[in-house]
Amino acid sequence: MRRLNTTVSPLLLDAINELVENDRFSQERLARAVAELSRHFTKDRNHLRRTYLDDDLLGAAYLQYFLPVNLAKIQLLLDEMPTPEPVERFSVLDIGSGPGTGTLAALDWWHQRKLPSALSVTAVDGSPGALRQAKQLWDRYCRSVHIQEADLRTYEGNLERRAWLEQVRQRGPFDLIILANCLNEIFADAGDPSMAKTTFVDESLAVLAPHGSMMIVEPALRETSRALHEVRDRLLQEKRCTIYSPCLHEGNCPALVKPDDWCHEERAWEPPVSIQKIDEEVGFIKDALKFSYLLLRKDGKTIVERQPDVYRVVSELRELKGEKRAWLCNEQGRQEVGRQDRLASPQNQGFDQWHRGAIVQIEKIVHKERGGKVSTLGRIKQEAAVQIIKPV
Repeated sequence: MRRLNTTVSPLLLDAINELVENDRFSQERLARAVAELSRHFTKDRNHLRRTYLDDDLLGAAYLQYFLPVNLAKIQLLLDEMPTPEPVERFSVLDIGSGPGTGTLAALDWWHQRKLPSALSVTAVDGSPGALRQAKQLWDRYCRSVHIQEADLRTYEGNLERRAWLEQVRQRGPFDLIILANCLNEIFADAGDPSMAKTTFVDESLAVLAPHGSMMIVEPALRETSRALHEVRDRLLQEKRCTIYSPCLHEGNCPALVKPDDWCHEERAWEPPVSIQKIDEEVGFIKDALKFSYLLLRKDGKTIVERQPDVYRVVSELRELKGEKRAWLCNEQGRQEVGRQDRLASPQNQGFDQWHRGAIVQIEKIVHKERGGKVSTLGRIKQEAAVQIIKPV
């Protein structure tokens, strides 16, 4: 089964490129700034200033490179959400919006799908410069396609102080709440960062409509992903919400059992030309979208019907000598499963199309017993039926 491939809407790229091209920075300076931001986002996170979006050069680099990348991640998840309930006005809250990552993704998604309801977006961020850019991009996009039934309101506020929540509460309840690359940047100095972040998400869920979705997207790094897993577990333990995806269970995250494990996504995409040019200059290879995420609900909806024989693939399909293996996850925990090449058959041929994130169904997994101990490695036999029920 062919994996879904995503790209960024030309309408969004036009709006971004128009804003950046009007700036005074050369492509070479932008590329160096992209490399600097990338280093701070991945290897040198402790030295990342929260006000980086207010820096003219770093802000322009973020717009040119990271904004399209993060937009694509959010649009993948917008397509993964349940079909929205019919409402007169579809209301979105973009928390820690930056220059409008979730805001613009929602606008383009709403426009491309020609949803019958009007669109209302509320964007909150601590950077006035970023909010200004979000409004400029919003206006450019709306003018280019003559949109009139969409409204954007921006609020400047320190996310950790909660005053913003009282300001936006009157605009709710919201059909969609987005926290994109935001949670990892707040409460770093709290006594218990995990608890502080859990409380933050819980308070935000209070303004989510009963039929709505909350989308949390974080970098696909071990540190940030495990922190998200911890927040997930605490929310579920307190029964604050349920998981629509990626998880296929409500139990504790099995990726937290071992300190070196974490769970993240890797989705195929087509980088825009502007991204490819910067990649060539700085030596990056942005050939896939990598991130960790949660889609939270209050109504118990799930991406697929949960069954003991349905699993999420949480690793790449690894080719070893004479066999292939992958890691799976469901309510039984994480387990490694393999199929020997000599046992390939029409019944289990779906195994060869497995990829990270796919949801699969396996008729039977066999665990051998040796010396009174059951092997942790599961095996798929020749006669076992295997299928991908959702490639995502």
